[in-house]
Amino acid sequence: MSGAQPSGTPPSGTPPSATQPSRIQPSRAFPSDIDARIGKLERHIRALMEELHHARHEQRREAFTDPLTGLGNRMALVDAFIEAQDAAAGGAPPAALLLVTLDGFKGLKKSAGYASADQILVIVGMRIRSAVRQNDVVTRLGGDEFAVLLPATPQNRAAAVGNRILAALEPNIDLGNSSVRCGASMGLRIAEPHHSVEDLLQEADMAMEESKSEGRNKLKLFDPSTLHARQLQRQIVGELREAIRSDQLVLFYQPIVDLATGRIEGSEALVRWDHPVRGLIMPDNFIPVAEATGLIAELGRWVLRAAVEQLRQWRDNPVTAQHDFTMRINVSAADLQSLEFVDDVRDALVKTGLPPESLVLELTESAIIQNNELDRYTLASLHRLGVGLEIDDFGTGYSSMGYLRKLPVDCVKVDRQFVQELSKDSTQLGFLAAIQQVIRSCGLKGIWEGIETAEQAEALRSIGCTSGQGYYFGRPLPGPEFTEQLSRQQTWPA
Repeated sequence: MSGAQPSGTPPSGTPPSATQPSRIQPSRAFPSDIDARIGKLERHIRALMEELHHARHEQRREAFTDPLTGLGNRMALVDAFIEAQDAAAGGAPPAALLLVTLDGFKGLKKSAGYASADQILVIVGMRIRSAVRQNDVVTRLGGDEFAVLLPATPQNRAAAVGNRILAALEPNIDLGNSSVRCGASMGLRIAEPHHSVEDLLQEADMAMEESKSEGRNKLKLFDPSTLHARQLQRQIVGELREAIRSDQLVLFYQPIVDLATGRIEGSEALVRWDHPVRGLIMPDNFIPVAEATGLIAELGRWVLRAAVEQLRQWRDNPVTAQHDFTMRINVSAADLQSLEFVDDVRDALVKTGLPPESLVLELTESAIIQNNELDRYTLASLHRLGVGLEIDDFGTGYSSMGYLRKLPVDCVKVDRQFVQELSKDSTQLGFLAAIQQVIRSCGLKGIWEGIETAEQAEALRSIGCTSGQGYYFGRPLPGPEFTEQLSRQQTWPA
């Protein structure tokens, strides 16, 4: 047929690409276009890198910054300390550390409120920063504790910086509606090659605690003997904790006697430590350590339980039960601050079946003079429970009889110093008679401590004193010996 296309020939008008293999077309971009694209990509990468670097820098800044004050934190201190130690290893002078804590800040926080307390911390941080050099590192470790690292600084210059800080903190802090004064206690320690940052902080803290104990608002240099004392204290604490668990503690008992009849009306439980190596240790050698380290609460619970259990045994024994007397134990300031103390007393009485009035708790004036809300609540709860409350060592503290009348106490134990003065000067008897009259006028019972002779006992009886305690009636004895005394004596002294 005319006009027919040969077989395999594409139809007329069909694009060649429809039937022919495709081919990659070469790029028609010019070199200048390629350079522009590469430049744009490089700028984008640089921007991303700068953003990443800024983010990392910001993250590090936040990690090394105290959020409240804007000062450095503990991590910043560690970082600066490592740098200072490296410099010292290369021949630079060693760094110095000033550890600062605010005096009475806990009370300020309670009275002024948390918002004002935060404001105080910010202002204190600013004042410390203004008192030091540009390259000194000021940090807040937490609470009201600040640390200042002074790179390459000898002791005399570090002490001068510390005194500038104390001076900067001296003026009152204006809180708007009120102003407060916020002094500080400070410890100074010069870094040594072997120090870690924790070593340095610990030893500066020892110096700071010594500053507090010496009156506060002062700078104290670290004394190596303090380290030995702290190590000894830690050893005593560990051994004392083990002593509580392994029955190394023993109670001694001293009688309290009716001056008119000679009959026993009470016994005071006094703790001793029967150390397996050092023998019998008196309380003056371990009670202060227990109080300083918080172990006093555990020790107090042991004394409470052991004392009431001993009284139960005496009351269950027909021979010793003929003496109807109370048990007295000493109570620390930490006990009054413990939310569990009232429950501990109640549980001890319930477990032994003893009536509450058989137990008397002796409190020092210093323990109750703080007059805070928790102390008042604890005393009121103990009074409602029915246990007796009395003030020990009366006359050595700062409380007035007017103040004591407001407390739910039944009795005061007059400190032994008054009876001892009687032995030196018989004219003191009129003074003691006046004390006894004041005690009686307040509706309280008085127990006179430190009676060592029959003459002292008779003199006190002649002015109307009713109860006494001291070596004249008997020295403190361990439980078995005191039990034997109860079994064979009707009156004291024998």
